[in-house]
Amino acid sequence: MSVAEQTDRVRIVLADDSLLLREGVARLFTEAGFSVAATYGDADALIAEIDSIQPDLAVLDIRMPPTFRDEGLRAAVQLKTTHPGLGVLLLSQYAEVDYAAELMAAGGGGVGYLLKDRVSSLTELQDAVTRIVGGGTVIDEQIVRDLLTRRHDPLSDLSPRELEVLSLMAEGKTNQAIAAELHLAIGSVEKHSTAIFLKLKLEDTGSAHRRILAVLAWLNVDDSPRHRSTPQARRLRRLR
Repeated sequence: MSVAEQTDRVRIVLADDSLLLREGVARLFTEAGFSVAATYGDADALIAEIDSIQPDLAVLDIRMPPTFRDEGLRAAVQLKTTHPGLGVLLLSQYAEVDYAAELMAAGGGGVGYLLKDRVSSLTELQDAVTRIVGGGTVIDEQIVRDLLTRRHDPLSDLSPRELEVLSLMAEGKTNQAIAAELHLAIGSVEKHSTAIFLKLKLEDTGSAHRRILAVLAWLNVDDSPRHRSTPQARRLRRLR
């Protein structure tokens, strides 16, 4: 089957609150050889007619009425839950790592997240749509870089002092021992520990449990250049 025959068989519905952008994007899909079955100004209208139209792909902007926050994302996740075989593509001008992670966590394949101003050719658009409809995942490379950075460096929000406390915590030292080594009051160590747990989003299910999870986060990145040169990291590697 030729590329033209493959694209002609793909039926698309599109939701974007901006009339000009909506019509412009619809025209791009049409020029790429796809069939645009319907366009909508909000996600609710698209969801209401999804069963009657039975498209192969739903394309949504992220920020749409009524709050202009994440209506498109919420609709995309809902569609993947109720219609797992449907391809879903977020097409937005905003690069939001959390949105990409949530979309991928919805389960299964057939999802995509592309930035409007980075779709550079009809061939690129054809390839992305074909892959999504075929059950694949297509994520803009800028968002992928952000995801990988976040994945490999969960400690990026910690201050230098908090990193010191965490590295000593990883050695199994108590708060009292950490206070003695860093010449801090034990209350300061407790304050830094609490800040570490909060920044790493570790729920308070018991301080011992949170300490273990925090240490695991440290171990996952202690070979990165930023941490490798610290005295605490060198001591920790000797312990491992």
